Amino acid sequence: MTSPALQEIIALLGAPAAGNPAQYLHERGLEAAGLDWRFLTLEVEPVRLADAIAGVRAMGFRGCVLWGPLRAAALPLVDAASPAASFSLAASLIERQPSGLFAHMTDGRGALEAVRSHVDPAGARVLILGAGAAGRATALEFALAGVTEIVVCDRDVDRAAALVEAIARLDTSEAVAIPWQSAIEIPERVGIVVSAIPTEGPKPAVECLGIRNDLVVADFALVPQPSPMIAAAVRQGACTIDGLDIHSAKTAIDFQTLTGVEVDTDMLREALDEYLS
Repeated sequence: MTSPALQEIIALLGAPAAGNPAQYLHERGLEAAGLDWRFLTLEVEPVRLADAIAGVRAMGFRGCVLWGPLRAAALPLVDAASPAASFSLAASLIERQPSGLFAHMTDGRGALEAVRSHVDPAGARVLILGAGAAGRATALEFALAGVTEIVVCDRDVDRAAALVEAIARLDTSEAVAIPWQSAIEIPERVGIVVSAIPTEGPKPAVECLGIRNDLVVADFALVPQPSPMIAAAVRQGACTIDGLDIHSAKTAIDFQTLTGVEVDTDMLREALDEYLS
């Protein structure tokens, strides 16, 4: 947009879009920052994603948040991508830059920052449940943050193996896969557990055994009540980080990327509590 009289526009492209808190959170941030921008929530069928992104490009939107299966389908449709988006094979955010549309993947950074608010992950050993886009993005960020080892567990053996190989190529952390079972034993050497189970398909019934009070347990599940994993960790006295904490940190990163303005993560967390209640 070249005229200062025109409002910048951010959009959520979702499949589904209904029930997603992105607009609620970003509008809180825009109000706090005093920005006269607009946020749109748009339902986009995956087969029409190319048309939707062409519209984002043609109408000069400032950027868009992606949700659901649109994330994996977006990468071939942008002009460039961040290392996190390329590593995770998905995009959670598209930003308009002077050179074109640029894809970001901020789930992993959100998880890392949420964990960092409690403990420095450098030197720790991390168990990541789920090797989909969020799990891959989280693995990358923790590897770059200096963890010693990343243990991967996914119901898809090939997907877990692919993530282990990708981590090994980074040459920053050791990586190993453990079998997926209905009851997964947390290795004693692990200090941080992150549940990033992919949302596509039926949610598998899984239980983590060996939760200790010296663990940090994080779960991406964006639910108003504690997820079963978080509830189990609370009972054992572990440090817990729920999906609202992760999503608030991720949204703060998205907001600053698009606007250049820092937003209060605690304010976003409160807004998210309001939205889900």
